[in-house]
Amino acid sequence: MADLYKDRYRIPSARASWWDYGANATYFVTICTKDRVPFFGEVVDGFVRLSEIGEFVERSWKEIPNHFPFVILDEFVVMPNHVHGIVVIDKQHGEGTGTVETQDFASLQNRNTGKKTINKFGPQSKNLASIIRGFKIGVTKSARLIHADFAWQPRYHDRILRDQPEHERIVSYIQGNPTNWEQDELY
Repeated sequence: MADLYKDRYRIPSARASWWDYGANATYFVTICTKDRVPFFGEVVDGFVRLSEIGEFVERSWKEIPNHFPFVILDEFVVMPNHVHGIVVIDKQHGEGTGTVETQDFASLQNRNTGKKTINKFGPQSKNLASIIRGFKIGVTKSARLIHADFAWQPRYHDRILRDQPEHERIVSYIQGNPTNWEQDELY
């Protein structure tokens, strides 16, 4: 159900309000193209044949740890209109602590008091949202050079993986996704 905010409807966050998405954890992420347009390729005989954009998406996914050194990538697959991947946030003890800023986009200084405001959600440059945002921005810039209409769905889906059996089920799901493409809800 959508909420009203400043007289406009907005969809409530799909993120777990009780969870710190900058915390060390394993996340299963699905990111879709807008309107599920198959910009990334096609599935042929149970294998994904990537387009030029799809190849770029695959390279960009593998480069995430170059931009976010606290990230370990696990299983992933680029499908014709979406990406499934497991992202592990594994910060070293003490990394990311200290003064909080907002990726240099805006100061956290309170206009009334002139003092720095503490962001209760933690550093916004070292969480799952910033990782996905960076990936999507990087892909978009290059993909639009190939296809001007390229766009992502505005949001993404994530699941916090809680134990090894769940992790194994998700790995199996990701590996089998091309084979099961015609039954996939994102087909």
